[in-house]
Amino acid sequence: MDELVNALAPVVGVAAALIAAVLLAAILRRIAVRALRKVPAIQGASRRALNPVRLVLAIVGARIALAVTAADTDWFGPVDYALVLALIGAVAWLVASLLLVFEAVALRKFGRDTVDHGRMRRLKTQIMLARRVGVALVITFALASVLLTIPEVRALGAGILASAGLISIVAGLAVQSSLANVFAGVQLAFTDALRIDDTVFVEEQLGTVEEITMTYVVVKVWDDRRIILPSTYFTTTPFENWTRSRSELLGTVDLDLDWRVPIDSMRAHLAAILAETTLWDGRTSTLQITQATDGMVRARVLVSAVDNDALWDLKCLIRESMVVFLQTHHREALPRQRWEAVHPPQALEAPQPAALGSSQHK
Repeated sequence: MDELVNALAPVVGVAAALIAAVLLAAILRRIAVRALRKVPAIQGASRRALNPVRLVLAIVGARIALAVTAADTDWFGPVDYALVLALIGAVAWLVASLLLVFEAVALRKFGRDTVDHGRMRRLKTQIMLARRVGVALVITFALASVLLTIPEVRALGAGILASAGLISIVAGLAVQSSLANVFAGVQLAFTDALRIDDTVFVEEQLGTVEEITMTYVVVKVWDDRRIILPSTYFTTTPFENWTRSRSELLGTVDLDLDWRVPIDSMRAHLAAILAETTLWDGRTSTLQITQATDGMVRARVLVSAVDNDALWDLKCLIRESMVVFLQTHHREALPRQRWEAVHPPQALEAPQPAALGSSQHK
């Protein structure tokens, strides 16, 4: 009977620890939901920390239960060591999840206090990159902690330190490119050269910066393709940042037309188009003749919009509306080619022989 009780005690203790961990995690979750009920974004981030909290509490409870009920058994040592390794991983997972919560809190606070969209994008980029650096450090410390639990690795510590110079040289040569991208990513984030949601022109493509990591940058182009470029690309290659100082942009629409184009009517129609659309931000709207060569004139419309997407739609709207307007009301303004026939001059008539003879006779 005593043997059966001793055999079942660890199982019962571990089961009780698991139940207590689940209940305690549920209580903590309810407290967090009540405290953050007005902040949906932070609630979503905190929900990710629920599973690692459960795991950490369950492992801690299981270790305590086994230490009380099975400390004198033969299998306690290996099981306890496995639980230590699992606890290290669970704590690393929990810290990484908490970094997500801190990121959501910081973005909400700065987003509420910041009116400047450019400054908000800069803060968002820096906070996201800082969180990624923190996650990388957490993983590094977790792996180091796991290695330090192995006695053989601790015994090799002196030898590793003695050969640290050679190892650092070899490692530096092996990861030179990766380290260059890491430092380039940090430089991009904290020098404000590139930010999340910036409109950039790279590799003959216009796109929006979707993600900045420690080693690469993801640029989303208009057809939902992604251009993935190493961070060093943006520190070594010139590129166009259309929203470096502000998100508002200017765009042009060019129309090659006949010389009989009614400029005043086109300006009035442009004003009517802009008055009826929300794509125009109200800053700039002009129509000018920029060229008058090769039998046609070029009418250029210059307009402004709040961002690149709105500007593209506005340019297409103006172009289509102008084409329909000219086709319907001013067909004489449509471009056409003209040819003029040039006839050679008539040759002088040669004198008649009879006339020449009579002239000589006289």
